[in-house]
This record gives sequence, C-alpha cells and structure tokens, in this order.
Amino acid sequence: MIIIQAGSSFKPLFTCGALVFTAGVDALVRSGQINPFHYFGRHLCGDWGDLCEEDRKANTDALISDARLLSSYLIEPELKLWIITEADRSVTTLLLPEEY
Repeated sequence: MIIIQAGSSFKPLFTCGALVFTAGVDALVRSGQINPFHYFGRHLCGDWGDLCEEDRKANTDALISDARLLSSYLIEPELKLWIITEADRSVTTLLLPEEY
C-alpha cells in the first residue's frame, strides 16, 4: 500500500497488479537498507531511473502497447534495484539484477 499525502500530485501512469519482492529485496527492506516504496512510486509515475535512452523509449512505447515496463535505480555504487511490471499488468516485481 502506498500512502499519499493530501495535496500530492501522485498520478500513476498504469496499473501495477500485485507487488512482489524477491528474497534479496526483502532482506534489504527488513534490514532497513532500502525503502522500496520510494522507488515503486517513481516507477508508477514514469520516472524510470537510470535507463539508457533506448530503454526509456521502450517504456514510453510500452505504455501504449501494453508491453513490459522496466525501471532501474542506482541506490549505492554497488547496489541497483530493478522494477519490472509485466505486460499484462498483473504483477510488479522489485528485484536485484543478479536475481533476474
């Protein structure tokens, strides 16, 4: 669940389905090393993070064609978080690249 403060301009661009964390992300959340909802909110609003221009364009096209959406966020020099929303919008997974 995402809590939005009154007056917020949060406007998701797409539905995300079920929210799933991989074991690696779950461990980071439980240890307090990341707040996944910050990045999840960015993903829902079309802030794709640290992607190349080609991947950004693929996401823009995917919003129209209902293809898979990918975001990538560099949290620390050695820690990257990926968020993938499936093409059918049934599930959004937060994962570490090495768990792909």
